[in-house]
Amino acid sequence: MIIDLKRFISTRRSEWDECERTLDRMEDEPRLRLSIEEAQRFHYLLERVAADLNQINTAAADPAIRAYLESLLSRGYSEVQETQRLPVFRVMAYWLAFTFPQTVRRHFGALKLVLFAFFAGVFFGGFALMLDPEAKPVIIGFDHLMGSPSERVAEEEANRGSNLEDGKSTFSAFLMTHNIKVSIFTLALGMTFGIGTIINLFYNGVILGAVGFDYVLAGETKFLCGWLLPHGSIEIPAILLAGQAGLVLGQALLFRDGDKGLVSRMRAIRKDLLTLIGGVAVMLVWAGIVEAFFSQYHEPVLPYSVKIGFGMVQLIGLIAFLMFAGRKHTLSLNEEEPK
Repeated sequence: MIIDLKRFISTRRSEWDECERTLDRMEDEPRLRLSIEEAQRFHYLLERVAADLNQINTAAADPAIRAYLESLLSRGYSEVQETQRLPVFRVMAYWLAFTFPQTVRRHFGALKLVLFAFFAGVFFGGFALMLDPEAKPVIIGFDHLMGSPSERVAEEEANRGSNLEDGKSTFSAFLMTHNIKVSIFTLALGMTFGIGTIINLFYNGVILGAVGFDYVLAGETKFLCGWLLPHGSIEIPAILLAGQAGLVLGQALLFRDGDKGLVSRMRAIRKDLLTLIGGVAVMLVWAGIVEAFFSQYHEPVLPYSVKIGFGMVQLIGLIAFLMFAGRKHTLSLNEEEPK
């Protein structure tokens, strides 16, 4: 309850006037783009106006003051909700180009642990198969990978991708949804304090290592690289980034951060988790398209050198993007791009 209404109005008037000036400026210049700091200040002013209106409503205030504050709020929310000021495409482009790689680098410690667990699995899988080739059904566990690599290569090259001619779109959609589910599962395993995420990454590394060793031992290294690199150069890093998100979740559950309770820690990582898994989904959509429409074609339809080169360019580009994108940028969401 307001004790001294006149003093309250006098104290709050400066922020009301500032809010009104900002609104006048935005309405007079339809193409105006606020900076991040200006947008944050405007949001703060609207919150203050809303709080002041709530207090005014509990007092016997002049109806003109109440109407004035209601007008400010109405105008303010109209500006906030005006979609033309910040197109969805612009927001998504900014998020993908800057926010996503920045988030990956911010949790680089978790990513290092992910890489260690995965490649430990790769080496273990290859070494185990080298010691005991008869253990292949146990280690790999997928029926379509149980046969001779040379026979598989001969069959694939004979088909020349014709087995997918009538179902590329369906196959691509299946790959996208399946891999996204696997990624979300990998993140969700972070609820086991990250232990499940580590085990899942190690297990996937074991399978990759065993399959890779099997094909290399059979002299089919070129086919293996041409088969895996085009889509695997995106798909495998995407799974690793999902594992990174799982470890970030596990770390928040397991370790205290100063005086922050569990709820505060979860709230602090919420945006980063959404950013990581959202970026992973985008990567997997692209990987699914590449696998269905490119990876499944082998020599003589597509030379292996072309497929391997494509995959290497993708992998190097992805690493460079995650390492350097967004390090030094001055473009904010509300600024105009240079002409």
